[in-house]
Amino acid sequence: MDIEDLQTFVEVADAGGVSSAARRLGVSKSIVSRRLFRLEADLGIQLLSRTTRGAALTEAGVTFRDHAARVCAEIDIARETILPAGDLRGRLRIAAPLSFGPTNLAPVFAELAQRYPQLHIHTCYSDRFVDIVGEGFDCAIRVGYLSDSNLIARRIGPIHGKLVASPSYIKTYGAPEKPEELLSHQALMQGTETWQFTDGDKTISVHPQGRFKSDSGIALAAAAAAGLGIAWLPAFLVESYLASGALVSLMTRYPPPTAGMFVVRPPGSHPARKVRVLTELLIEHFG
Repeated sequence: MDIEDLQTFVEVADAGGVSSAARRLGVSKSIVSRRLFRLEADLGIQLLSRTTRGAALTEAGVTFRDHAARVCAEIDIARETILPAGDLRGRLRIAAPLSFGPTNLAPVFAELAQRYPQLHIHTCYSDRFVDIVGEGFDCAIRVGYLSDSNLIARRIGPIHGKLVASPSYIKTYGAPEKPEELLSHQALMQGTETWQFTDGDKTISVHPQGRFKSDSGIALAAAAAAGLGIAWLPAFLVESYLASGALVSLMTRYPPPTAGMFVVRPPGSHPARKVRVLTELLIEHFG
């Protein structure tokens, strides 16, 4: 049984279809289909039922998928163990935030690729919350405050937040001086999040309301500069706006608690060496 066929089956099972798996693997759909047919022929059983909407696991496929994923993970660890010191091969799939990744993280990923010519690096930039296990990522870079989960996280460095608004908004609606005053203002948000502020050793939580929402921090910064409301954003997203005067800082007496940048990976006792190397490189740049 070919390990490449096993890995392809796991990708198709996790991606929910041949096309999605082919994009993840960087190969054609015909190659993926050929590997699947070969694996099913070796096993003598159907693992996937093909439909016009994708590929669904059969009952046997559901059972076999977990075993196949464990085998593939063990093979990856075994390969890493016998590689010469300093050598990295294979593929590293990274999910990174769109608001921060292309400008700040992409140069680090490029440096990693230069150091390890046989390592294939596939990066997906998105501000949505990526399911790294379900979507088959080796790790994700996340910025902010981490919620409880069964994922394993390593802190890379601090992220400082700022409360900002445009001079035109402040002229029309005034500037809040205390956290509770935010409730009478238009907030620019990603969803229904809670904003936190510090007052000495106390943390104050506010549930703001607003009519303009976006899953992109870049879009929220632009909306704040256009005078649509008050935004709570990482400092790196608003530095240029603050420097030009398009935005001003608010409520500096109540700074947001320091957040962080994290490498998050699926649960497991031993992180893949390629994830460890990426984490160490990120800490060099941002720690």
